[in-house]
Amino acid sequence: MSARTLRLTVTEQQDGRRVRSLLQGPLGLSAGLVTRLKQRPGSVRLNGADARTLDTVRAGDTLEVDVGDTRESAFVPGGPALDILYEDEDLLIIDKPAGIAVHGRSERGEPTIGAAVARYLGTAAPFHPVNRLDRGTSGAMCAAKTGYMHDRLRRLLHTDAFRREYLAIVRGAPPEGSGVIDLPIARLPGEKKFAPSPGGLPSLTRYELLSSSGGVSLLRLWPETGRTHQIRVHLSALGCPILGDRLYGGAGGAARPLLHSAAIRLLQPVSGAEICVSAPLPGDMREVLSAHEIVI
Repeated sequence: MSARTLRLTVTEQQDGRRVRSLLQGPLGLSAGLVTRLKQRPGSVRLNGADARTLDTVRAGDTLEVDVGDTRESAFVPGGPALDILYEDEDLLIIDKPAGIAVHGRSERGEPTIGAAVARYLGTAAPFHPVNRLDRGTSGAMCAAKTGYMHDRLRRLLHTDAFRREYLAIVRGAPPEGSGVIDLPIARLPGEKKFAPSPGGLPSLTRYELLSSSGGVSLLRLWPETGRTHQIRVHLSALGCPILGDRLYGGAGGAARPLLHSAAIRLLQPVSGAEICVSAPLPGDMREVLSAHEIVI
């Protein structure tokens, strides 16, 4: 079991509340996790003694709860050494290289980010990716160290408390210097490909043109939703497919879709601290920009 203990000193304002209220309130546990903890003796303690979720707390009491995972990682440790952009007790932000899947068949020797995380953190806890990146996408990617933190971060995604910024090199140029692509997205029947569809899920991407030359452009993008292949589908629909994206009309000019997760800004759910990280543009994208005389 992975270890992670949360502690709370009961305030005057919290005096008289029940343990469950504090677990699901200021400590942010989901109702499902609270129910599971009730089946783990000793996981919830009040002033060092086992506590029930119905117990009443008093000002000055200390409430402790163990939120570590009980299952081990499903990944065989391996894969590349991680390029770590940020790490604390609850989360890990890495600079993911292009060409490596987040999940995959690590037991068959395929390098994956999941296997690399198991190699770095050990197999005491499952792999909890928060913002998953396609195999061909590079850049900043966040993983939680516990299911508890994964749940809290997932609730923050696509809010002001968890923002992502991407850079993409595309064919052509958008019709305006900045704008919003608001097109619902759905999977095409029988395919691993997605497309704009009136019956699809709401999807919104904001973009800004940074530079354009020689038939290609560098765009900055902010996805407001998190649909599969969202940026790739939206840019293709805009008439500016990502260079190297064979699936969505950008074949040629690059060995992979030139999409990069450039930055993540989030509020750490436990500490409340603002975390801002950026991932440098990889070499293949820099080479393409240089070849087209585009200066970042």
